[in-house]
Amino acid sequence: MPKKNQPPKTPDTAQEPVIRPQPITDAIEKNFMPYAMSVIVARAIPEIDGFKPAHRKLLYTMYRMGLLGSANRTKSTNVVGETMKLNPHGDAAIYDTMARLTRGNETLIHPFIDSKGAFGKHYSSDMVCAASRYTEVRLDPFCHTIFDGIDADAVDMTDNYDGTLKEPKLLPTAFPNILVSPNKGIAVAIASSICSFNLGEVCDGAIQLLRNPDTTVDMMLDIIKAPDFQGGAYIVYNREKLREVYRTGVGPIRLRARWSYDKAANCIDITQIPYSTAIEPIIKKITQLVKEGKLREITDVRDEVGINGCRITIDLRRGTDPDKLMARLFRMTPLEDTFDCNFNVLVDGTPRQLGLIGILNEWIRFRIGCVRRELTFGLEKKKNKLHLLLGLGKILLDIDKAIRIVRETAREQDVVPNLMAGFSIDQTQAEYIAEIKLRNLNREYILNRLKEIESLQSEIADLEDLIGSEARLKTYIARQLKEIKAKYGKPRQTQLIYDDELPDYTDDDFIENYNVRLILTREGYFKKITLLSLRGNDEQKLKDGDTVRVSCDAANTDELLFFSDKAQVYKAKVSDFDTVKASDLGDFIPAKLGFDEGERTLTMVALNAYEPSHNMIFLFRNGKGVRIPLAAYQTKTNRRRLTGAYSDVCPPVAAFVEREPMRLMLLSNVKRALVISSDDITLKTTRSSQGAALMTLKKGQELDTVLTETEFSAFCSDVKRYVKANLPAAGTLLAEADPDQLQIKF
Repeated sequence: MPKKNQPPKTPDTAQEPVIRPQPITDAIEKNFMPYAMSVIVARAIPEIDGFKPAHRKLLYTMYRMGLLGSANRTKSTNVVGETMKLNPHGDAAIYDTMARLTRGNETLIHPFIDSKGAFGKHYSSDMVCAASRYTEVRLDPFCHTIFDGIDADAVDMTDNYDGTLKEPKLLPTAFPNILVSPNKGIAVAIASSICSFNLGEVCDGAIQLLRNPDTTVDMMLDIIKAPDFQGGAYIVYNREKLREVYRTGVGPIRLRARWSYDKAANCIDITQIPYSTAIEPIIKKITQLVKEGKLREITDVRDEVGINGCRITIDLRRGTDPDKLMARLFRMTPLEDTFDCNFNVLVDGTPRQLGLIGILNEWIRFRIGCVRRELTFGLEKKKNKLHLLLGLGKILLDIDKAIRIVRETAREQDVVPNLMAGFSIDQTQAEYIAEIKLRNLNREYILNRLKEIESLQSEIADLEDLIGSEARLKTYIARQLKEIKAKYGKPRQTQLIYDDELPDYTDDDFIENYNVRLILTREGYFKKITLLSLRGNDEQKLKDGDTVRVSCDAANTDELLFFSDKAQVYKAKVSDFDTVKASDLGDFIPAKLGFDEGERTLTMVALNAYEPSHNMIFLFRNGKGVRIPLAAYQTKTNRRRLTGAYSDVCPPVAAFVEREPMRLMLLSNVKRALVISSDDITLKTTRSSQGAALMTLKKGQELDTVLTETEFSAFCSDVKRYVKANLPAAGTLLAEADPDQLQIKF
């Protein structure tokens, strides 16, 4: 026994945990799959009624609170608190869901909540909701279309999370809300992105499908012309692409902002932006491009959202073409954006990717079920009433007998059995008769009640026929859709523009033209420097041991040809490169243009046109040379690389562009030199030609260096400066010598 206040001894060796190996497939199936299915089915993907569970729970809570109809608004915090009885995911999440459904947030063309107070705006991430205690809400009258029939057994009810309340599995939407209210959601390995369509057009499309189940996608395109987004803007209409979206449920919808030009203020006002973006990313992108010098036409951009709604103002420099600028902005900023459709919908608890007609067919099937259940509920009520009236009719034959039975019955509990026996009626009928007030036991009252029997029998027969006929049910649903369209339909907000209506600008139209200095080094580094930034200082920063190979002036719109030592030429635009300072190293061309491994730059040519008189000169180690017309490198398509730019039989020594005759000095590896004119080099039209021999070389000799006239003159000047500094007597003679007559012994 352990001593008092002394802990008992533990065993010397503690029991080691048991590790049981488990296949990864079993772990995923038991642990991960339930979570994944919960996210898909109960959170992120909308069902055929067009709602996610969070939306449905919130709206049903408001319906249960009596906030539909002429009810006064209540504080949002009251609704949030009540909704937590169905949706225990925190008040913040519920309030965010509520904001999206309100009229004030402007997310939906047909909002479900009539709101008062600040609920933010869907087109601005900076505009946030006021606290729930400051805002008020009630259901919009439009919600009659989603709740009618819910109290008539139109949909199944299920227990809430703790079993204390009932909530609907779906709402009996009387129109295809799944296509009217936009929805986005991301679940595990599946996502949904459903755009909104015009209510009137969707109702017409559903009616068409109710009447003709064989409706084609092209027929539906003529009815439901295109998506319709809250906030307007434009859809760049492409029928072929839209047909694919309608057919498969997948594809992009191209959206473009709506704008106007204020000539007096010299500014552009953007009043409607694509539904898929917001004001802040647009302004951020424009500001970034202005700072990078890519939008020099803009002096200021600002957010002017106010009581009139969305507004972005762009101030312009004098002389700016607003149409051309907006065309550039559409290419470079979210002012033109895409809504990527992915019509994933839960159908009977299973996620399915459906096209437009597929979704409408599933909604029609769902709606027929709701209407049939609602009508069956009404039919049973009418049958019950008829049953009671038929029992009431039997006492009409002898009212005095009924009164006598009641009067002579000793005990109250025997009144119903005695009436049943006296008139051959069942207990329900007897209970109904026994509860009739004494003042109503007159012939007039009873006759009036009996008149209802004939009309009830007619109504019951009609309802039974309606419930049993799918064709009549479809006609019934079509009539409801017509009424909804007439009462709640709105004109299209998003207008259509066609590709051929857009300004026909090419990429070159958007390039800002200005003069630049281009530098290419022997190591392959390239710089584009504005002449203004040089300011008379041509000194360039280069890597150790590197020298300038090509230096020339050009325009920002010019084309560049980069010839490599592997007989290839790479094409680019001067505008493809960012301007840098002389103190920068610049872009490494082999990496920038995707040269092959080990490939190096040979030379660079800048040109604005392929002039017939301009040629490329290539000189090879075997002493041969060739001139090839520059036009041989012109292509009709925008090719970025041409192989076989020149002969690859012998390695190249140098390459030059010849715009007019020029003199070249050829130096061999045995210290021999030859000065020639470019006119002496053979002109060939075939790029693979090696030309003719220019320098006679013996075995072991090769052409080593080629100097242009400019390089040769610079070389001579360097020699004269050296001689003058180190050999004063000879320097006097050299100073008066003509470089062309200067004899150099190698």
